[in-house]
Amino acid sequence: MVAFYPTRSAVPTELWKSLVTDAKHRIDVLVMAGLFLPEQQDVSTLAARAGGGLKVRLLLADPASDAVLLRGREEGFGLGLCHRVVLALRYYEHLTGLPGVELRLHGTTLYNSLFRSDDTLLVNAHLYGSPAGHNPVLHLHRVPGGQVVERYLTSFDKVWAGARACTDIDAVLSDFEKRIHGQA
Repeated sequence: MVAFYPTRSAVPTELWKSLVTDAKHRIDVLVMAGLFLPEQQDVSTLAARAGGGLKVRLLLADPASDAVLLRGREEGFGLGLCHRVVLALRYYEHLTGLPGVELRLHGTTLYNSLFRSDDTLLVNAHLYGSPAGHNPVLHLHRVPGGQVVERYLTSFDKVWAGARACTDIDAVLSDFEKRIHGQA
């Protein structure tokens, strides 16, 4: 373990930015919305890095999934979390179709959000009833023979395998609108 932060907001902005600027091979992100990421760093930086050969896998929640609706209720935000996912998808939409970038949607109950940059991993714990930004973050580094980072990466890969490719943000948002208005 490199560091422990009591909340996600305690993680230095420079560390979040370095995940993109210092990556040489791969960036993996598993979040519900992760809206703070594109708000801290211009998404065009990620696009440029991918254009230079970096592989980027983004896993965001399907805004119409049961998991997002439930998490929103548990955190006291109602549909607010769904709308945060929608906004995050809009930030990332111009990355769809770029070489080296894959965006998928999941309907998974997340126990942790994961932010990987090569051998660096930030793990944001999810505590019941508490927004992710108020929860602890572990800063880990992959070491030869180590098992902790490997287990988190295996978890990422399992969610990735069950997620669906997202190449048409408008279709996703249309499905979201239909589901939400169908509940009214």
